Amino acid sequence: MNTRTEHDTMGNVEVPSEAYWGAQTQRSRNNFKIGGETLPQPLIYALALVKKAAAATNVSLGRIKPEQADLITQAADDVLNGKLDGQFPLVVWQTGSGTQSNMNMNEVLANRANEIAGTGLAAYQPVHPNDHVNHAQSTNDAFPTAIHVAAAIEINRHLIPAVKALRDTLDKKAQAFAPIVKIGRTHLQDATPLTLGQEFSGYVSQLDHGLGRLNDALKDLYELALGGTAVGTGLNSHPEYAEKAAAKLAELSGLPFVSAPNKFEALGGRDAAVAASGALKTLAASLNKIANDIRWLASGPRCGLGEIKIPENEPGSSIMPGKVNPTQCEAMTMVCCQVFGNDVTIGMAGASGNFELNVYMPVIAYNLLQSIRLLGDACNSFNEHCAVGIEPVPEKIDYFLHHSLMLVTALNRKIGYENAAKVAKTAYKNNKSLRETAVELGLLTGEEFDELVVPADMVHPR
Repeated sequence: MNTRTEHDTMGNVEVPSEAYWGAQTQRSRNNFKIGGETLPQPLIYALALVKKAAAATNVSLGRIKPEQADLITQAADDVLNGKLDGQFPLVVWQTGSGTQSNMNMNEVLANRANEIAGTGLAAYQPVHPNDHVNHAQSTNDAFPTAIHVAAAIEINRHLIPAVKALRDTLDKKAQAFAPIVKIGRTHLQDATPLTLGQEFSGYVSQLDHGLGRLNDALKDLYELALGGTAVGTGLNSHPEYAEKAAAKLAELSGLPFVSAPNKFEALGGRDAAVAASGALKTLAASLNKIANDIRWLASGPRCGLGEIKIPENEPGSSIMPGKVNPTQCEAMTMVCCQVFGNDVTIGMAGASGNFELNVYMPVIAYNLLQSIRLLGDACNSFNEHCAVGIEPVPEKIDYFLHHSLMLVTALNRKIGYENAAKVAKTAYKNNKSLRETAVELGLLTGEEFDELVVPADMVHPR
């Protein structure tokens, strides 16, 4: 392999000749051969956006030259346009501040900027990775800023639209199923009736609340640590830098980013990420419940509940011919399990900062962004390949409705709870209908029973 010599404050390092990264990135590659999980692409792009905003802010404040800012901007745009995707090889399992990944970005941008300027790789003139790309920054404020920017962008552009689309599909189903009366179930046992539309309206409301929690979490993610530099004091940054840099990031992203009012919290804690993960976990709990309900309702085709049909997307068994499984439900619930686990990791990592810095940031970023992506992807997949094709099975719904002993609840006000319980238990024991049993016990006439036990009248207060 052809190499070139790069250097840092510890000396010279050989780097692949075609690579844009430099000495510190290569040291990390050499020293942290742990797993294969690299930092998510949205985080890389967010960090490039941070560098672009920093360059624009620093030149406006007279801290770097216009030529340097222009070159850094061009290089950052190359990253944002995907032209340098292969230049960020570092794994999650590195320094907990993310310093090596921050320097990876600084080195790549500096080398690309100098290549554009015609001075070549490793020259670091006119753009230096520390002095210019990283000017007025520390990893300690740049990296958490990138986490917030990446998470906010991904939630806004990927997750929220996916959840809304699924929510809207389920809402259409709820409205279409409004006239269909079915038996309810609690504890996996028969309960009183409701409509299939009411059942689905519960799912819609869960997702509405989930969207509300995501929007609440975004408020904290919009607060940026940039300008806090090493420990939150802002040392080596212009007094106006923090506010201007946040405003520039807001302009570049189209999102309402602001400078965090307290940089010590913004560096020392990762509470916004923990809260966002909590919102993701709660959304996952809702989606898990919805997916489980749908696969239960679609169980069968002959020996299950079978009250709804879901699309048949692929063969389900390598040995049982004709078997088709609720695979979208299974995929969704596996995603939810992963998100639950990610939340545990993020919670522990967020609680483990010491004094002025949390040093679990790469693992927080990795798990947070994975949860966002998986939930967004799963909602899109579930919506497209399952939810849109859900249809009721009226004959099965009607059968269960009229064979349920819990219709006896409608008799409570007429004959009392104990007598109604006697009717239900006797009917079950003798394998007879509620109507027949109530008449035989002398508690009601058939006409009175028919007047009281009307399932369609049992789905609202009366």
